[in-house]
Amino acid sequence: MTMKISVVGAGSWGTALAKLLAHKGFAVTLWAYEADLVERMRATQCNDLYLPGITLPKNLVVTSDLVAAVQDRDVVVLVPPSQVMRQVALQAAPHIKAGTLIVSASKGIENDTLLPMSDLLLETLPPALHARLTFLSGPSFAREVASGMPTAVVAAAHQGEAARAAQQIFSNEVFRVYTTDDVIGVELGGAVKNVIALAAGVVDGLGFGYNTRAALITRGLAEMTRLGLAMGARAETFAGLAGMGDLVLTCTGDLSRNRSVGIELGKGRTIAAILGGMNAVAEGVRTTLSTWQLAKRLHVPMPITEQVYQILYEEKDPGRAVTELMLRELKDERL
Repeated sequence: MTMKISVVGAGSWGTALAKLLAHKGFAVTLWAYEADLVERMRATQCNDLYLPGITLPKNLVVTSDLVAAVQDRDVVVLVPPSQVMRQVALQAAPHIKAGTLIVSASKGIENDTLLPMSDLLLETLPPALHARLTFLSGPSFAREVASGMPTAVVAAAHQGEAARAAQQIFSNEVFRVYTTDDVIGVELGGAVKNVIALAAGVVDGLGFGYNTRAALITRGLAEMTRLGLAMGARAETFAGLAGMGDLVLTCTGDLSRNRSVGIELGKGRTIAAILGGMNAVAEGVRTTLSTWQLAKRLHVPMPITEQVYQILYEEKDPGRAVTELMLRELKDERL
């Protein structure tokens, strides 16, 4: 009997994962919020809004009915933007059968509660689903995954069986999944790297070079690791796919939405003008607010994150932000 899988969220990443799973022969349903997008996807076999130019498999079912999408499924993959995850999960939860494997592939920290998606889902999903919660993260541009380019990611779960189940379901000849039990480390890596990618874009937009970018990535990793350790993560997780791997990709790749936003900020555009011209979500903008607040709450020094926050939310001049970072009190590298 063919495994039935629902992918909830038809942004670029959700669409890419749905395509990957449908190509493996699973019975896959992709849920999109926009009814008009669903009609176009059915007519053209393409997500022209979020993943244009990529042909979707004929066996991929698309719907705007969330209840129908998640009912009687073996696996539910949750991929909405992180700031609407709570709303989507609450609507879906009563219709998901007990024992379903839940895979979250969204990266972010909720603004109001400062919760990572793992804690948010523990709040919104019934206890019968908690044991099989899994979190997928790592260096993975949606377009490259959808194009079949070799990619490696990590599935994190407190229960090893759940992580291994996700590993088997998603892995194929071009998509390799590793497992870990460090859920909070994987979650923070996937979220905070978007904040650092905004900063990387800013320094590119200001016209700085490779030295600057290398310093930013390395010190950004130090910030990410400090926050993770304060929240119970393991340091080695941040040296892996969900940490350094995703950070390097998002800070250097031209397909990075967060880096692209940062470049425009560095060139002097306002965040309102930049976001007004985008279809896709740049998760780092909202995650910057959450990460900055979380760092303050836990007394974790995150100077790059603080400067990104001030650029986004206090209209600080990007050039001044870089200067202030360089002129901070001199320290040992380990601090």
